[in-house]
Amino acid sequence: MNKKGGNVVSQEIPLPELAKAIYTINRHAKTAPEPQHLYHIKKETINRLLREKRAKKVGLHFSDHPKLSNQHSTSLIKVDNYYFHIPPTKEDFKELEHLGTLDQSYRNPKTKMSLSQAKRVVYRYIDWQPEKKRQHSRKQYTSSYFTPSSLGKMEWPPRSPNRSR
Repeated sequence: MNKKGGNVVSQEIPLPELAKAIYTINRHAKTAPEPQHLYHIKKETINRLLREKRAKKVGLHFSDHPKLSNQHSTSLIKVDNYYFHIPPTKEDFKELEHLGTLDQSYRNPKTKMSLSQAKRVVYRYIDWQPEKKRQHSRKQYTSSYFTPSSLGKMEWPPRSPNRSR
């Protein structure tokens, strides 16, 4: 920890690496069956970068995916050469220019980084510890209709005691 209470590690991670990690996490979150955690760590990382003045709010965009057919806006954030959307704050509506519909000129560079590597980078940056997964004790399958199998208990080929050749 440094004197201001911030984590010294955060300054050690280069901004381009963080931007690639956020991009990778965001790309995976869009297709994940349960994306809440990925979106949470993306938002935490971007908010921290904004506080450290390593990211910049560009403006507001109308969302491509309106909730319940209601148009809503998202904040456009620039991190290095990448652009991301996060939910806006009340202050964003007062302070940022509304850029209208999503502009395709804000395209991110193609990036190759695995999701596990991206998570490691972001976890280190936001100082996040994954919860220890509880060991699920596997319960033996039991059924009131269970019939023990004789498979594997029979001799093969069968030997008959009265056969003598």
